[in-house]
Amino acid sequence: MLDRRTYVARRNVNELQSIIEAHGAMAQRGLQMALATVVNVAGSAYRRPGARMLIAADGRTVGSVSGGCLERDVLNHAQRVLQSNEPRVVTYDAMSGDDIVWEFNLGCNGIIDVLIEPLPTRGNVDVLAFLADCLSLRHRAIIATLFAVEGPMKATIGNRLLLSEQRPAIHDIGNDALVEAIGNDSRQALADGRSTIKRYELAAGCAQVFIEIVQPPVPLIVLGAGYDAVPVVRLAKELGWHVTVVDPRPGHAIRTRFPLADALIICRPEEVCKRIPLDRGTVAVVMTHNFLHDAELLRALIPSPLLYLGLLGPKQRAQRLLDGIQNQGTVLSQSRLALIYGPMGLDIGADTPDEIALAVIAEIQAVLTGRLGGMLRIREGPLHEERHGVEVIPVSGTIQGALSCGHAY
Repeated sequence: MLDRRTYVARRNVNELQSIIEAHGAMAQRGLQMALATVVNVAGSAYRRPGARMLIAADGRTVGSVSGGCLERDVLNHAQRVLQSNEPRVVTYDAMSGDDIVWEFNLGCNGIIDVLIEPLPTRGNVDVLAFLADCLSLRHRAIIATLFAVEGPMKATIGNRLLLSEQRPAIHDIGNDALVEAIGNDSRQALADGRSTIKRYELAAGCAQVFIEIVQPPVPLIVLGAGYDAVPVVRLAKELGWHVTVVDPRPGHAIRTRFPLADALIICRPEEVCKRIPLDRGTVAVVMTHNFLHDAELLRALIPSPLLYLGLLGPKQRAQRLLDGIQNQGTVLSQSRLALIYGPMGLDIGADTPDEIALAVIAEIQAVLTGRLGGMLRIREGPLHEERHGVEVIPVSGTIQGALSCGHAY
């Protein structure tokens, strides 16, 4: 089963798509651009590492690095980066108690490091082109970005190593030992499905690296093309998910009804697993309004590696479906039963198709992130997963003793 932590990286997919599209349009117009990326957070912050903002020389922006408190200052720094053509890291410290913090109206008690770099980036690494390929091909990938360097490392802030499930690593880092160490940790992060921050200590100095996993869009299969499926598709697409609509009726799964769907498939319930790849992390909702079709879909889908399987309708109907397929010989283990949500959706008092769609999409999001979907005001503990420090990695030739690896501005 997919580790729910892998979904964290998917939260930024829709924003990435918008940035990539805007970059293409601005490049055609010959506009200078800079890219701002949150590369490290200590404590509380509105956005997490991996949040990005594209900034054009004329002041237009796409995406965000905070809840609105830092964007203007980041834009000002971006203008200077475009003039100098040199990347820089800007640190915003809301823990210092300094009066300057209030200038930014920081509402979070954290330290935020933002890398701001001119586009195109230096060397042979085009990070936005790499991201565009990964999203379009739906490949998991790693972007390892240097954001702090000390000493004659043959590496500078903004250098990167890029790695995907389907392609070998490329990089613009001049230090072979550092490349090998980052490559090993990047492959491990790809296997674990978790972003991390590492500090590498070498004889020549040290480097701090944000190893970011980039997940493809959440694959959602909507089984049933009735009118109540329309808002489910719309809300999922607003989150940047990849949505496939399946129905046996040619007159229902049509583009005029589902203009935002990524794929429309006409097939019988027993053909679904042959027609659609159901890999780890796929989520599905069954809403055909046909009891026999729902039963056939359940028999087909339960053995597949779904992360979530939702059933529309009351609890008694869901139980009848499960009892029926078990009586016909389908074995339902406790682990598979735990992935079935019937009735699907959070308890928000939903009644209309739009409200039900909101409840369903919210429940899927909660399952993907390992949350219960309750109210935040009664949640105990941090809203985001806390990082427990930066792991220090000695590389061959390490200086004995601690190195203070500061930011290179």
